[in-house]
Amino acid sequence: MTDENAPIDGEEFDIETAEEAAADDAEAMKVEIAALKDQILRYAAEADNVRRRAERDVNDARAYAIQKFARDLFAVADHLAAATTHAPRGSDDQVVKNFVIGVEMTEKELSSAFERNGLKKIQPLKGGKFDPHLHQAMMEQPGDDVAPGAVIQTMQAGYELFGRVVRPAMVIVASKAAPTEAAAGPAANPYTDAEGENTGGSIDTKA
Repeated sequence: MTDENAPIDGEEFDIETAEEAAADDAEAMKVEIAALKDQILRYAAEADNVRRRAERDVNDARAYAIQKFARDLFAVADHLAAATTHAPRGSDDQVVKNFVIGVEMTEKELSSAFERNGLKKIQPLKGGKFDPHLHQAMMEQPGDDVAPGAVIQTMQAGYELFGRVVRPAMVIVASKAAPTEAAAGPAANPYTDAEGENTGGSIDTKA
């Protein structure tokens, strides 16, 4: 007969001890698996961030590569805009009419080329809100027909490239303080509201 309690390979086989050891091993494996999963997720997130940064750098390099070239063309756009603004459209001379049409078509084509390459013109209308992020106040004047602090006139159009301002629009803004109030003391900033919060940009007094 075989003795069921006989030792196996010289050692007594303990089922409870084996089950406890197996449970401990399983728990340790679960902890190790959780740690590996966390490490994998961290590596995946880091790789994704690196990929996103690389894509952003490539896109920025591609998008803003034309920035210097565009700046060189701003003067051309300004001259064409001035020419079309002051063009003698009422002339009876057919040669003059054709010349005006040619200048207007050239300006439109240049504007279209700018837009196709991500350049957007910044040209606030009269009475529009002054935005210090997009506009540069060259001077301020009393404006009876516009709200205080609003744009009276755009002296030079600005441009932004994919949301980045390449050249701010140079504008004239309406005075916020009445002349008598301005004469009373120089301390008040005309671009602060009643609570003293800055609502606009600085004035370029050199213009």
